[in-house]
Formats: sequence, C-alpha cells, structure tokens
Amino acid sequence: MEGILHALSDPVRVAIYAELAGSACTSICSNFLQVSDRSIPKSTLSQHFRALREAGLVRSERHGVEMHNTSRCTEIEQRFPGLLPAILKAHGVQSADRARAARRKQATARKRGG
Repeated sequence: MEGILHALSDPVRVAIYAELAGSACTSICSNFLQVSDRSIPKSTLSQHFRALREAGLVRSERHGVEMHNTSRCTEIEQRFPGLLPAILKAHGVQSADRARAARRKQATARKRGG
C-alpha cells in the first residue's frame, strides 16, 4: 500500500491515474503531455508512468513505439477495498477547489484591470 500512496502523492501522477481510471480503454503516454494545464516533457512523463507501473497501478503494453496503459483499479480494489475511490474522490475535490480559486483570481484581475 505504501507504494500506491507514494505514487499517488504526486499531483501529476494522481491526475494521470484519475484519467486512466475513468477511461474504458487503453491510453498511450503521449495523451498525457498536457496534464492539469501543465506541459509535461516526455522524459518526465516516462518517469511518472514508471512510478505508476512500479506501484502496480497501471499495466503497460508496448505496441510498436507506443506504450498502451490501462488502470488496474479492479485488482487494487479487491486487495484494498475503498482505497482508490477515496483517493480519486479527494483528487476530484482538490481539482475543483483549484479551478474555483483560479476563476476567482481571474475575476479579481479583470475587475482591477477594468
């Protein structure tokens, strides 16, 4: 469990995992070059996926030059019931809070400028 918690403690990795967990199909790594309004270099993205793989959160299969990634939610849920839904719910709440704060900041900036 420590490996899972460590892997998902990084905001970029938890965002990647949340998207993978919500997808019904495999995703290639390059789908995640933009995460949470940030550009992620390919080398950094490789490291994030390696951490997720090593924690047992994703399964990656090479197809030519692309890595196809799938979430292992079902297997983890069997081993640690409720863990991933709780983490993903917390991530969703934090993401919504950040989005609201960004909108307030933009609105304040517009008022000052106008």
